[in-house]
Amino acid sequence: MKNTGTFTKLSPQGLLRQLTNCHETTCLQAFSNSVSWLIYIEQGKIVYATHSVEPFDRLERQMRRLHEQIPLVDNEVRIQMRLMFDNEDHHNLPSQPPEYEAINWLVTEKHLLPTQAILLIQELVKEVIESFILIKIGTYELTETLHDLTVICKLDVNSIIEQCQNQLQNWRYLGRYISSPYQRPYLLVSSKFHDKRLPPLQENITNWMKGFSLRHLAIIMNQDELQLALSLYPYIVKGSIVLHEPDPPFDKLPKTYPHSFLFSEDSTELVRGKLFVLDVAPSTDTPEETPIISPENVAVQQLVPDISDLPQEDLQPEIVAAEKIKVNRRTLQKTYKIISVDDSPTILKEISRYLEDENFTLVTINEPVKAVMSIIRHKPDLILLDLNMAGIDGYELCKIIRNNSMFKNIPIIFVTSNKGIIDKVKARFVGASGYLTKPFTRAELLKMIFMHLA
Repeated sequence: MKNTGTFTKLSPQGLLRQLTNCHETTCLQAFSNSVSWLIYIEQGKIVYATHSVEPFDRLERQMRRLHEQIPLVDNEVRIQMRLMFDNEDHHNLPSQPPEYEAINWLVTEKHLLPTQAILLIQELVKEVIESFILIKIGTYELTETLHDLTVICKLDVNSIIEQCQNQLQNWRYLGRYISSPYQRPYLLVSSKFHDKRLPPLQENITNWMKGFSLRHLAIIMNQDELQLALSLYPYIVKGSIVLHEPDPPFDKLPKTYPHSFLFSEDSTELVRGKLFVLDVAPSTDTPEETPIISPENVAVQQLVPDISDLPQEDLQPEIVAAEKIKVNRRTLQKTYKIISVDDSPTILKEISRYLEDENFTLVTINEPVKAVMSIIRHKPDLILLDLNMAGIDGYELCKIIRNNSMFKNIPIIFVTSNKGIIDKVKARFVGASGYLTKPFTRAELLKMIFMHLA
């Protein structure tokens, strides 16, 4: 087999199966749309698989999802793990993927049993392979495996591919309206979209929906992500819920289905193509778009909401491609108050710009010595705190805030240009809840805020 190649008509899963049949020991590296995949194969079995999009986010989600099976990996252990392994120094010349090193550390420190580590790796590998087999165009390269890669388990390639294909097939039943598990649902409050025949959304969904992708929201709610998508599906069809496209860098990952509704974040307009009625029966669609019915997903088919009895005018209004409909941006969410303390007016202005379209009331403070009284007066839900400020530094200010019984549990996020591991450890000791390094993107700021408000 050639050591390099291009994905055109050759399917990624076909390449994986060839490596299995040849009982190769190699590292398959693939590139597509600015994303790289690494799949470590030993004697025809998968040892580990990862991709370049937020590997520690992926590890964190899977550990939270499996918390009942891995009870010793609690929040304190996860924070300690990320401080040790999720830093830029590890990404220079890693002997193995940093998150894989973190799993090995969890086993060594007896936070994970070997059997639990195998379960965790299996779920991580499935998520990565699920995205890998969706690649349409890309390049690949086969290299020697790293000699010091610790082998915890070896997974059957064909079994992993089959499980991933079944999961993707299930997602495609919702594909007319949901093209990626990283899309973010937004609930619209408008009588125009109200329908008494649809069951009311659970309160915990409406409270925490905004800002999280379907995949992240499922973890917060301790629910299967496909089941969550199914429960929201009737509202998406009706227009009561709209889906944002995935935030960077998740937007670089392949989509499960080419069709979706787009919600423009640069305006308050919902851009919709022509509405389609989901039809599970074979149709005149192209083979790639036609759902394939198999015994493995019969249960899922039965869960797909039946929308055939809804009035035709509800499902097929005369909406043509690119028609724009004004959207009410209000939601059922609580409006959260955030205080940002920074002696740089530029940073405060940037944070204000990032949060202006969200459900937040932002109070900015550029005089750190006056911050404590302002915090007591405003009673915020979350504090963004600069580390290096004139007069009083963030560490000292954080300790003062924490000493007030009113703010024992309020999230305090350090926003700083300091990238050192010592700074992060010290921040943890004085009571910081999170650590955001400058410069940061809007998506990174929102992700940090929503994570701690949840």
